[in-house]
Amino acid sequence: MDIRFDVIQDYLPYFLQGMGLTIGLSLIGILMGSVMGLFIALGKMTRFKVIQFPFIWYINFFRGTPLFVQILLIHFGVMPIFMSPVNPIASAIVSLSLNAAAYIAEIFRAGIQSIDRGQMEAARSLGMSHVQAMRYVILPQAVKRMIPPLGNEFIVLLKDSSLAAVIAAPELMYWGRAASGATFRVWEPYLTVALIYLVLTLSLTYVLNYVERKLATE
Repeated sequence: MDIRFDVIQDYLPYFLQGMGLTIGLSLIGILMGSVMGLFIALGKMTRFKVIQFPFIWYINFFRGTPLFVQILLIHFGVMPIFMSPVNPIASAIVSLSLNAAAYIAEIFRAGIQSIDRGQMEAARSLGMSHVQAMRYVILPQAVKRMIPPLGNEFIVLLKDSSLAAVIAAPELMYWGRAASGATFRVWEPYLTVALIYLVLTLSLTYVLNYVERKLATE
């Protein structure tokens, strides 16, 4: 097997451009997913069954169906209702955010429920409302426990963003497929793409481990 470094050299600017979009998609997906996930978790934890129902089935749907199928449904079925022509980057952002929200909602729920009930009772006894107690007492403690699973979700989302290539969103995997199709080479483009993903995930893992250590010493 001979490696043609000229193929890597010619397409490296496109790989780096795709890497930038991959990071952007993942960051937006995890941020929007976190905001939505918090509200979904709180909705699922309410005492009223009628309110719980849609949140429970939101989580069931997005965790129980493949992200690949969700991307296709959103890009070809949902997004055309709101825009024409459909922007594949917008479709990718919506798909990744909605998918991440379902997983992050369960992370928030588990983190909140891991805090002793006495914390809420103590906060309420001091005159705080339920919302104030959740904001100032429960969530700050829960966030520390949620850092590892949230970090894992970010890593998973970073890799899953490669599925957006199927709708021609020009992220990293899209350019790997484009290079392979144009040069009829497999090893050079896909090994380069794999190496970039590896560097990204290892770097993110290092950062998350550092954050965990800092929080553990506080």
